[in-house]
Amino acid sequence: MNLHLLAFIIAILPVALSPGASFTLAMNNTLVAGTRGLAAIILGTALGIYTHALLIGLGISALLVRSPIIFNLLSVAGAAYLLWLGVQLLRRGRHISQPVASYRSARMGIKDAWLANVLNPKAVMLYLTVVSQFAGRDHALLHYLLLASIHVAIMALWLVIICFTLLTSARVINIRKLSIAINIGGGLILVFFAISNLVQLFMTLKGFSS
Repeated sequence: MNLHLLAFIIAILPVALSPGASFTLAMNNTLVAGTRGLAAIILGTALGIYTHALLIGLGISALLVRSPIIFNLLSVAGAAYLLWLGVQLLRRGRHISQPVASYRSARMGIKDAWLANVLNPKAVMLYLTVVSQFAGRDHALLHYLLLASIHVAIMALWLVIICFTLLTSARVINIRKLSIAINIGGGLILVFFAISNLVQLFMTLKGFSS
């Protein structure tokens, strides 16, 4: 299949292990709904990764990038969605801090994790510029799906390790205070990601206009 699987694993590890939207959502969902909450984020993220593999394998991602208007709209939509998710986590953290508040029904679902991944323009560029280098000379769709499966396996294992460590620590730490810290911290991270993406887009557009 002329794939470079070992090289791909080495290249994708920093991406899969770096804190991002899925990482933040997984930690928050784990505290809210335990293993079910974690499974929802893993499944949603996996679907997002496979979506990118399908899009690049079918040539759709390349078309999106060639159209600056469509790609910029995707960037704005992705930033807006991350901002919305961040605000939801901040609101959840505020409600948890109130003694009478109930936050069990506020967990994120599969769709939230999927959208956070699919609407991320950096994920589109990752599969176009990095993953494509390891897909073999013919760039077959099956190759991209295989690479996506490796990406999913690494991501899932990492989130399971991190979140089970979080659950273990929750047994010896005040769960309420931990939940507040995770939700507010995660919300701030997502808001930061959203603003950073918008600033980067603005600078890119400004560079083109000048």
